Amino acid sequence: MNYEIFKNINKIIERDSKTTTYKFALLRGTIDIIQENSPFINSKDDKVYIPLWLLVEKWLVYYYPIFEANISFAQIQGNVQLAFERPFKELTDRYQPYGGFSAFYNDLKYKGIPQDIQPVFVKLIKKLRNTIVTMPMRYIGRSISNEEYSIYKFNLVKTSLRSVKIDKEYLIQSFGSFWISKEYYEAFKLLGSFITGQDSLLVKWSEFSVSASNKLLSTQTVLQEVLKSPVTERDVKESKVKYKELLKSEGAVFCVWTGDKISNYDIDHVIPFSVLKNNDLWNLLPAKPSINNLKRDKLPSVNLIERQKNLILYYWELLHNTNSTRFDKEIKISLLGDSSFENWRTDAIQQLQKTCDYLITIRGFEEWNIKN
Repeated sequence: MNYEIFKNINKIIERDSKTTTYKFALLRGTIDIIQENSPFINSKDDKVYIPLWLLVEKWLVYYYPIFEANISFAQIQGNVQLAFERPFKELTDRYQPYGGFSAFYNDLKYKGIPQDIQPVFVKLIKKLRNTIVTMPMRYIGRSISNEEYSIYKFNLVKTSLRSVKIDKEYLIQSFGSFWISKEYYEAFKLLGSFITGQDSLLVKWSEFSVSASNKLLSTQTVLQEVLKSPVTERDVKESKVKYKELLKSEGAVFCVWTGDKISNYDIDHVIPFSVLKNNDLWNLLPAKPSINNLKRDKLPSVNLIERQKNLILYYWELLHNTNSTRFDKEIKISLLGDSSFENWRTDAIQQLQKTCDYLITIRGFEEWNIKN
């Protein structure tokens, strides 16, 4: 590992010129995508390639609560607007009567953006993409190099967003890509969670907003909005109710981790919600309450997944047959990536194992096993 890279990252955070929050959002987005171990990340030679849409999507989630809030959060020095502020405000205003942030996120991830809102949405995401590649990607790293695009490079794909179904999979494939060196990728992979912790990017972001507002805001107020999650408690409950209704029709229910037949069960997040904030159907499986209580926020081991894969696949197959529209899309985005859906069972299990192994061995989350 080249430790000079870690020094460079510290210099970028502390010394790079800051006139907007763009650089914070760029680093935070890149790190979050890498920390989530997206299956769309590809490595070739000494470069790591990532779909540009994944970064645009992160910016949508980061900035939405800021523009939705009644309080004005300064995101740029001076009396000027962010490049994408006008279309972003138009989008938040359109969603305000329908539930705001969570309603927008639900459409973005599951239902698709409604036809009457698509023109505003398309205008915004194009503006976000253009802002990302022409501003922070261009200038980030100037504290360590006089070259533009010294850390990030990108490739845009000309694509039409008219007369097509605009969903996440389409945008991933058609919105271009960006790449960074393997050295920066490895640094973000190993220490990214620390970089975006309470003592770094998020705090710097909030401190910037406090300063830019002439200290009319408090750090706590800004952090409260920046840290909002689009996934609500209602979303969790609705997912679990849906799953329990499905299992009732099957008669017998078996604990996914022990194989025991059970009459009372919890719906367990295979990858804990506290780790990935994921309520996809493939990640929700029935477990004996006592077992679920033991597992809590631990990650199932690769060996445990292998041992129980037939039961995991049984439930996945059930979901595939009865809720294919949602289940297939979620498992494609979260576990399959560019893999063909033809072998989805094998590929999804393998990616689940890889993700859990990564979260255990690299991120340091606790491994969980059940003895035979």
